[in-house]
Amino acid sequence: MPRLITAISVCLAFAILTTPTGTPRFAQAAAADTQYDLVVYGGTSGGIVAAIQARAMGKTVVLVEPGSHVGGLTAGGLGATDIGNKAAIGGLSREFYRKIAEHYDNDDAWIHQPRASYKSGRGSGDSGDAEMWTFEPHVAEQIYLDWLNETGVELVMNERLVREAGGVTKTGPRITSVTCESGRRFTGRFFIDATYEGDLLAAAGVSYHVGREAERVYDETLNGIRVARALKHQFTHDVDPYVVPGDPSSGLLPLISADPPGRDGDGDDRVQAYNFRMCTTDVASNRRAWPKPATYDESEFELLFRNFEAGDHRIPWNPVWMPNRKTDTNNNFAISTDYIGGNEGYVEGSYADRDRIFADHKRYQQSLMWSLANHPRVPEKVRDHFQRLGLAKDEFIETDNWPHQMYVREGRRMISDYVMTQEDCQWQRKAADPVGLAAYNMDSHNCQRYVTSDGVVRNEGDVQVGVKPYPISYRSICPTQSECDNLLVPVCLSASHIAYGSIRMEPVFMVLGQSAATAAMLALEANIAIQDLPYEQLHDRLIADGQALAWAGSGRAPESLAGIVVDNTAATLTGDWNSSTSIKGYVGYDYLHDDNTGKGSKTITFVARVPEAGSYEIRLFATASGNRATNVPVTVHLPSGVEKRSIDQRTGPGAEGQISLGVFACPADEDIKVTLSTEDTNGYVVADAVQFIPKNAR
Repeated sequence: MPRLITAISVCLAFAILTTPTGTPRFAQAAAADTQYDLVVYGGTSGGIVAAIQARAMGKTVVLVEPGSHVGGLTAGGLGATDIGNKAAIGGLSREFYRKIAEHYDNDDAWIHQPRASYKSGRGSGDSGDAEMWTFEPHVAEQIYLDWLNETGVELVMNERLVREAGGVTKTGPRITSVTCESGRRFTGRFFIDATYEGDLLAAAGVSYHVGREAERVYDETLNGIRVARALKHQFTHDVDPYVVPGDPSSGLLPLISADPPGRDGDGDDRVQAYNFRMCTTDVASNRRAWPKPATYDESEFELLFRNFEAGDHRIPWNPVWMPNRKTDTNNNFAISTDYIGGNEGYVEGSYADRDRIFADHKRYQQSLMWSLANHPRVPEKVRDHFQRLGLAKDEFIETDNWPHQMYVREGRRMISDYVMTQEDCQWQRKAADPVGLAAYNMDSHNCQRYVTSDGVVRNEGDVQVGVKPYPISYRSICPTQSECDNLLVPVCLSASHIAYGSIRMEPVFMVLGQSAATAAMLALEANIAIQDLPYEQLHDRLIADGQALAWAGSGRAPESLAGIVVDNTAATLTGDWNSSTSIKGYVGYDYLHDDNTGKGSKTITFVARVPEAGSYEIRLFATASGNRATNVPVTVHLPSGVEKRSIDQRTGPGAEGQISLGVFACPADEDIKVTLSTEDTNGYVVADAVQFIPKNAR
């Protein structure tokens, strides 16, 4: 996060905080020798909620923010809340979105449009929810500031941690104090690192990883380099990458890597692309024209122009409407606001390095937007679209209407005793000590842009695989005890790259921030290390505070069906399968589908053992729909041999979604496998559950 110039002086007894509306606020500056029960470093959404929870438990807490704004991405432009399933969000996180709804319940909040004219598919006032999940950036920041003030949290701004030797003082595995660049020292009993980068955990000597692990590290299928299956936000036309078309000796155009992409499934040190979540508007009186940077260089966008000229006329961004005719705008398609490759060196870089990368991202994205709205080589319909929208004049006023927070989608990721992996996301493993639920897709943005062996440009790294809500382990927010016993990490938690892609959502960071602070304060009361806190005690307090820790789903319980039922959560997968609950009547938490892509590369295998030998009818459950395949290959593996079937999932399932595969002679206590393949199928392949019904077991 860049350090922005402010009028706050660390020598004053009071620090002046300026709200988005320019109203002065005052928070008493913490004395340098004060010891706090909890020191939270990082005023992100997760850090704010952690501090508020500690105060709710009657403890002393200081929230130290390295920049000049609080709220992280939630107040930095990401107003279209990424949730997955709202029912997975509880506690103070859900209270924040209730505060958003309360704000917009006031007619005075609707300046640029009537309240009745605003509709949102993400659940807002129009849907009857008590919460509202879309909002303007300045509203989020003001709610956070008011909340911190109301609860008595001491907030200290513009204090950056010394990340070199001396920045963190430890006695054995215990942090005793942290020192900032101004010389200000904060001592505490417990600490929370709530930064997007993981600076405190690294300075404290806690193990971490940057980049994508190889698939083999955690036995995953979605981690590492993704060349063959990087299908989304991809080039749809072949575009020549060379300065002189067809001449490799002329060199590559900007924004293209000269290195080969690597081999699918191998690890590397790349992190998914960053961007800014711009707040734009179509209200003429509140809209400003796209600024053209003084350093604008049209050659940087030759690839963009060639892509349009090749026939890709898609509008390359994704604006989602917020209240008052504003947007939260994200990346979309082949060349967009994601500055692919531009974040190299950011995570481990010095503050000066990060400031440079921040400025470069701003220059790139502003230059891109000006080009899309004005350059004659951009199709007219695309230019017209971008001229109708521009930066909102009443947002990010202190930073010239540009977001003050860059979207650091991934920084360091701690390595602790429990690493959240793809197994957790897909319910092949279930944490026994949940401190919250994640519910968003396993989602990685592209990491690099390269040239294929055929001499055309492609993007690499995108992954989008659906999940249902799943538990996040307490151990994944705690370091290994020998490394640090009084630090919790709710943002840069212990997770593989692909699992972090699902967990890394702002509501979840708030959930984990509350749970982290609760654990720290309970450990403080018991005078024990965070790793020694009895989980039952933590669980009971989290439930009492309204946290959602378990997911029951809305499908039919497997135990309500006759015989032996194996749900998809217990199946073995190859390839990328998406979770869905769209078509009702499924068994358990969800069903899986192949997204009608990657035919032949995906299988799912259900395994069961019957207690008594005899004849069993084997049924496959797959809710019917018109987009299903009619020719799904199914193989039943018995100790006596293999039998194959082709089933119709479009019209074949019965009233309860069942498809009989036949009656089979099954021996006792030996593996019986049922495998579905996507080979040559003509529609979506669905895998829900397999049932074994005894006919004459003996």
